[in-house]
Amino acid sequence: MYSYRDLDLYNVSIQLVVAVYRATEDFPKQEMYGLSSQMRRSAVSIPSIIAEGSSRHTTREFIQFLYLSNGSLSELETQIEISRQLGFLCDTTELTDQIKRVRPMIMQLIRSLSDKLEKAENR
Repeated sequence: MYSYRDLDLYNVSIQLVVAVYRATEDFPKQEMYGLSSQMRRSAVSIPSIIAEGSSRHTTREFIQFLYLSNGSLSELETQIEISRQLGFLCDTTELTDQIKRVRPMIMQLIRSLSDKLEKAENR
């Protein structure tokens, strides 16, 4: 039996959370409860949703949670762009590179689980 902690996706998404926290440390103080907080919540929700989904009863439920995690990743991507345009983040390369790494991992796990599910249903 594997744990969500064994998933490369989970561990890479934790690294993204750390990067977001570091990137938002120097945001203006008035953004502490605004964009900075929203970015942190979006980032934290990615591995949190993966962990929760992996603990669900069925593979189908896990897949649904992976889609939700991908949605949180898109939220974060949008918030990073807003932060860049507002001048809060000058260099978004590290964050966007990490997003480009996480998204295919989410989609690959969805495909893999969907294939496994389909094979099991066709037996």
